[in-house]
Amino acid sequence: MIELKNEQLSIVVAEMGAELQSIKDANGKEYLWQGDPEYWPRRSPLLFPIVCSVNDDTYSVDGHEYHLPRHGFARDMEFRLLTQTERKVTLVLESDERTLAVYPYQFILSVSYVLDGPKVSVIWHVHNNDRQEMHFQIGGHPAFLVPDAQAGTPLHGRLRIDTLEPVDGLLSHLDGTVELTEIPIETKEGIIEFDDEFFANDSVKIHRNQTSQVQLLDSNDQPMVTVSYRCPVIAFWSPYQKQAPFVCIEPWYGLGDPVGFKGEFRDKPLMNHLLPGASFMSKYDIEVR
Repeated sequence: MIELKNEQLSIVVAEMGAELQSIKDANGKEYLWQGDPEYWPRRSPLLFPIVCSVNDDTYSVDGHEYHLPRHGFARDMEFRLLTQTERKVTLVLESDERTLAVYPYQFILSVSYVLDGPKVSVIWHVHNNDRQEMHFQIGGHPAFLVPDAQAGTPLHGRLRIDTLEPVDGLLSHLDGTVELTEIPIETKEGIIEFDDEFFANDSVKIHRNQTSQVQLLDSNDQPMVTVSYRCPVIAFWSPYQKQAPFVCIEPWYGLGDPVGFKGEFRDKPLMNHLLPGASFMSKYDIEVR
């Protein structure tokens, strides 16, 4: 485990999956779900090289079939510590025989965590180390403790998005697929109320860059956690009917397969493309109160 700390914040990062394990304020208050396997064993997994699922865990590249589990393999692989300072740590994963067997591209994936006051920035860098064009998706999946929620009791919470305009989402299914027909997401003055039934169709997704910030609110509608991003999709999830005391706020560059999709991997919705030698970089920020 790797720990970074300043006067307002401390975080812990695991080399397994480069996964954030803890976010605490100066008083020791924990904001990140702690991975009780009865509800969900993860805390903040990295999604790569796919977000959600490919149909039947199978996809095609130039007519050849490959198999990937939901959300890809990066979350279950050991990253290597590249650099560490008082306020920043960078971990790296490089393609090898194991990854090439399920994902036919040579890549270098690095994840950095940077502390700045009460904020931690999560920075992704994907480099195409191959001689062919590379196609990928990437996303975050941090789970935050819902204020005043208790495990095993009905879940209720409130999120505030940074727009007062109506927002649309995509109908989801528990197998990770989506339907590309838009559906309205109910908001009131930018507030989204959620409970267990809110997640009956898996994650709730706002797409088309309609938002750039989400706040998890306390009972007085004060922000406890603020997530800022520039990605095209933000998803919300809590395990359906488990009455878990957390909600995931997930910045995504990607989507699961549309229902019935059988096309080439490169043609999936919200696919990212890198020419040989090119790189992709993006980040999202988590600020706690």
